Amino acid sequence: MDAELTQFALQAVPRYTSYPTAAEFSPAVGPGEHATWLGRVDPDESVSLYLHVPYCRDLCHYCGCHTKATHRNEAVRIYRESLEAEIRLVARHLPGRLKAARIAWGGGTPSILGADGLASVMAVLDEAFDLDALAEHAIELDPRFVDAALARRLADLGVNRVSLGVQDLDPVVQIAIGRVQPQAVVAAAVGHLRAAGIEGLNIDLIYGLPHQTEASVRATCRQVAALGPDRVACFGYAHLPQRKANQRLIDEAALPDTLERFRQAAAVAEVFCGRGYQAIGLDHYARLCDKLAVAARQRRLRRNFQGYTDDDRRTLIGFGASAVSQLPDGFVQTTAPVADYRRSIAEGVLPTARGIAVGPATRRRAIIIERLMCDFRVDLDEVGGITRYGNIAARLQPYEAAGLATLSGGTLRMTAKGRPFVRLIAALFDEARSGGETSFSRAI
Repeated sequence: MDAELTQFALQAVPRYTSYPTAAEFSPAVGPGEHATWLGRVDPDESVSLYLHVPYCRDLCHYCGCHTKATHRNEAVRIYRESLEAEIRLVARHLPGRLKAARIAWGGGTPSILGADGLASVMAVLDEAFDLDALAEHAIELDPRFVDAALARRLADLGVNRVSLGVQDLDPVVQIAIGRVQPQAVVAAAVGHLRAAGIEGLNIDLIYGLPHQTEASVRATCRQVAALGPDRVACFGYAHLPQRKANQRLIDEAALPDTLERFRQAAAVAEVFCGRGYQAIGLDHYARLCDKLAVAARQRRLRRNFQGYTDDDRRTLIGFGASAVSQLPDGFVQTTAPVADYRRSIAEGVLPTARGIAVGPATRRRAIIIERLMCDFRVDLDEVGGITRYGNIAARLQPYEAAGLATLSGGTLRMTAKGRPFVRLIAALFDEARSGGETSFSRAI
């Protein structure tokens, strides 16, 4: 990477799992607006559901998620009861018992609820939503807490896709990030899930961690590929200790520099693409026959708060502290502090902390950003024409000069060289970005 590209790579920009991004959500959208928007959901459309469980047994040093460590089962039980109460509360504002096509559990470690706790929440979901046509039921799991009994119970609950948080398999790196899980532990978890009949397997990795090298990342990727997951997601570590206190446990001197991070990302792509996986968007890989890969080839790939997906539903209803809902009228986010979340629900009020309404002009920008993030190209003539976006041609010139993007006949394309920098191009269409931000992760 030359000096010019290094300058681009150091810029901080959103990950664009949504547009507008959560940074633009405002308290001006509260429980009242949330209730109104829920009532406007089309009763004839199926929806997707997300459930957030903000607890882990231990908090890893690198984690940037909204979660906290607890060893108190009572706290987990009380949270589960609030989650169930929220589901019933939201259902009262919907225009009927909607069909749910997808369920995803995230966290935290959702399995901390226990098999019985998960079953209890599922029973409440079944009361509130029609689950007969459920196509995908996914859950994030920590491999260290997956045994044969849990795998069987998950299968009994209809779980058909699991994302295992592996991050890295190098022992030195694992110690540095507070997440020690030998390869044998991960392999055992995979074996339990497959023995239970859960076929959909995702593995999550991270590059840019302390003490990682290009060679160690390659070794991890080879070991993961040998486990045969359908999908792999490999994210760049975002070191934001000013926002996440647990990240202050990371030795910054051990973090790889920008050039090394670039090499690590390239190594990940080389290993998985060399083993029959298709590169999906910015940081995912999938087997050629996988639905995600098919959607990418057909330009049906989508992007939401869970990353890349083939889910094309307009409505995603989130439950749990800090969960985000994507509704036809806009985005809403639940309050993050668990105590505030529980208090609001106990009072019978939607625990809405903030959100943002989305109108036609914003939706056009959202389409541009999503297509860039998913397809690395967009036809601006299909979203109002280039003149609608100000001096975008002039703002693109530095990136065209660097060989990262081209603009021709109204079509904006990322070059092969420019694909790792796609978030920078997406940011040019983000009305809220003025440059100089430090609260987002680096482009590479």
